[in-house]
Amino acid sequence: MKTWQTKEELTNLLCSLVNYQSVTGSSAEIALAEYMYHLLEQNQYFQTNPSYLKLHGLDDGRRLLTAFVKSKNETDKTIILLSHFDVVDVEDFGSLQNLAFHPKALTKELYKQKERLSKAVQQDMETGDWLFGRGTMDMKAGLTVHLSMLEKAIDGEFDGNILLLTVPDEEVNSKGMLTALPILHEWKEKQKLTYLACLNGEPMFSKYPSDEAYYVYTGSIGKILPGFYCYGKESHVGEPFSGVNPNLMISFLSQQLELDEAFIERIGDEVTPPPVSLMQRDLKENYSVKTPQSAIAMYNVLYMKQSLHDINLKLLQGAMDAAQNIEHYIQEKADHFSEIATDFTMPPIKVNVMMYEELYQEAVKRYGQAEINRRQNLLVSQRTEGDRDFSTLLVQDLASMCKDLAPMIILFYCPPFYPAVSSGTDPYIQQVMKEITTYTKEKYQINLTVSEFFTGLSDLSFVGPPSTLGSLKNYTSNMPLQNNGFEIPEDVMEQLTMPVLNIGPLGKDPHQWTERLEITYSFEYLPKIVERAIHRLFCN
Repeated sequence: MKTWQTKEELTNLLCSLVNYQSVTGSSAEIALAEYMYHLLEQNQYFQTNPSYLKLHGLDDGRRLLTAFVKSKNETDKTIILLSHFDVVDVEDFGSLQNLAFHPKALTKELYKQKERLSKAVQQDMETGDWLFGRGTMDMKAGLTVHLSMLEKAIDGEFDGNILLLTVPDEEVNSKGMLTALPILHEWKEKQKLTYLACLNGEPMFSKYPSDEAYYVYTGSIGKILPGFYCYGKESHVGEPFSGVNPNLMISFLSQQLELDEAFIERIGDEVTPPPVSLMQRDLKENYSVKTPQSAIAMYNVLYMKQSLHDINLKLLQGAMDAAQNIEHYIQEKADHFSEIATDFTMPPIKVNVMMYEELYQEAVKRYGQAEINRRQNLLVSQRTEGDRDFSTLLVQDLASMCKDLAPMIILFYCPPFYPAVSSGTDPYIQQVMKEITTYTKEKYQINLTVSEFFTGLSDLSFVGPPSTLGSLKNYTSNMPLQNNGFEIPEDVMEQLTMPVLNIGPLGKDPHQWTERLEITYSFEYLPKIVERAIHRLFCN
């Protein structure tokens, strides 16, 4: 018996999922995985086939869920339905925070306060077809639709196998998806499956505030997180020219890289935004009249078809240009100072720029591999920091061993890393998109726009075909965390590469307190569209 098929049933299921406050890293993130397991294990199919429904543990105690439905046709053809169930925090909800995970109550309350909202939100509310709440759009609605597809698969409506995969931690490090990769490989080997495609259910993202287009996607944008460790020379504030302030260094780096047009990429109508800083601070813990010794900055860099090698060259060049500007600036200020303090002289400043791998090899050369291994293993064993801070600590430790090279700027990389992937030129995926765009136009008078890259970042990055060729080795060799408590499993990713596509619900304002879902498209039209896509995928 199917219970998640009508608009009302799907809305109620969504609300029950949203009621779990599954903010990334919270206990409710674990509870929601267990709740979904409980919902599915009541189905007669999984009572008959209990091994097809599994909770899988991450190494930090969180869990992901897989649910496999085997076709009655005894075929190896399999479609993966991918989703995530974690959400971002709700601090931005202010006085409405207690209602953030209660969509119907929140929506009712917002109608009472309608005049407080923007005109765009008010216009949506006039239709009476929007449901507010954290996770309604991103992305529990997509998960809800996938659960309804699982019911159809149990009823034998598809000519192939369905493997539902829903994971935690997509909003932070995608640790859920990285943990799932060997699990997907295990499913494939044990059941002798052929993965035809991975279908994600992330919501469509508008490209600008008034964008009213409906999007489906054939890939997902890439993201890297470069870090710049600026190691200066400490000085007393009374003798500023005897050192180099890393805060000064990092300010020049910011001027060079923030919104740098060299990184903007255009593919058709799609354009990547320029880099922006996500972190910028010195690493001095206590106040004193000494200048800081070091500072750190990290930048969000999105890409589509650029190679990681080319991006790295641009980042390195940006650091070199910043270093040159730092040298010129300090020399200019020293010259002005010497005009007043006539007995003052200062030797020229040289700012060294290098990659993390170069710093690592320099430390090995000086102290030996065994000592570097010992120091890094000790840091790993005592770790209390998050991925970004711990990456910085690993760089800082090596830099302290080579402090005579200061002032210096070290370029390195941190998690999360999302490879850009695309099936935009795959005839198989093109045929699926042609099928559903024609169907949606004829059935619902809605024009779907096929976009090559989902711009909101997604876990498709770990199973899709890379949009650009090249090994990840040069990238991971400059990632301090690689093999130090974190690993990008390049070998497993290569074994699991498959066509990808994203067909998701209609919503607005992801990660904002006005996050909302349009329920007619999402729960009346979308299930039929996704069902049509799955049928077409099995025609391969």
